[in-house]
Amino acid sequence: MKAPARIVALLGPQRFHPTLRDVMTSLGMQGRVAAITAGWQEREREDQDLRDHLDERTVNLELYARGERVAQRDPELAAAHHARQDRVRRLQELYRQRLAFALDACAVLARAPGADADLDHERRAAREAVRALDAAHLQRLREIHAEFESRMKPAEREAVIHERTEIARLMDSTDAVAIAGGHVAVLLNRLRQFDIAGLLGGRAVFAWSAGAMAIAEHVVLFYDLTPHGSSWPEVLDEGLGVVKGVVPLPHARRRLNLDDRVRVSLMASRFEPAMCAALEDGAALVVRPDGWSAGEGARRLSQAGAVEPLGVA
Repeated sequence: MKAPARIVALLGPQRFHPTLRDVMTSLGMQGRVAAITAGWQEREREDQDLRDHLDERTVNLELYARGERVAQRDPELAAAHHARQDRVRRLQELYRQRLAFALDACAVLARAPGADADLDHERRAAREAVRALDAAHLQRLREIHAEFESRMKPAEREAVIHERTEIARLMDSTDAVAIAGGHVAVLLNRLRQFDIAGLLGGRAVFAWSAGAMAIAEHVVLFYDLTPHGSSWPEVLDEGLGVVKGVVPLPHARRRLNLDDRVRVSLMASRFEPAMCAALEDGAALVVRPDGWSAGEGARRLSQAGAVEPLGVA
């Protein structure tokens, strides 16, 4: 895991077991906090629990509402944004179909008895095929986003500049940023739209659930057991890259079959050298410029198929 230039804390789910204030206090953070709850979409201002938890020290940046205002003021940009999202969703579906066959093959080979050289070679080749598919998917997404940025130049449009200037003004009075969960794709879109990564400066960042996923290098969706049956983790997009070398897995115990060593091993080896970090209730993975530490509730998926406690590095 690469240490960022600022403190970044990836927390466990906060809804039933809020630990944000305790973690902030342990790090000496007593100032005002910029809150991002855009993943809650229309409910982003229903943040009284968060405000109470932090003793009314928060200022909500209202990124979701700002995005809606931008769409109203700049319909040309909104139309281009919707067209890009339609294309991205189509691409995601095609990638998901290919991915299912590739990971099914990995699982079949991994569960096959024996450990001869030929079988090991095929297992490695199958894993590399999945990694190559993930990489190709990310490259296609980069190209789509780059084409959108080049053609529409959203950062130079008046409606975006107006909202981003106001966001920067609000952030001037804060020492830290707290990013909640919700709909990860919506959250990621708003974070990108207003280039929040470019406004962070040296502020500490605290993120949980979808917020933790969105600030990693890559956003990985995972849900082993869906109402429609078993599914495989999939790469959604590049994240903000505020914290590098870790794949956050909030609510991992509820979403992943952590007793299945083959699936755990495939997940860990697929995304190495990044660390797949399971973040359960009460977890805190704190990444400082000089290293990182993790408390109870934060665990690592190993390539051997185990789920191990995290410590200090």
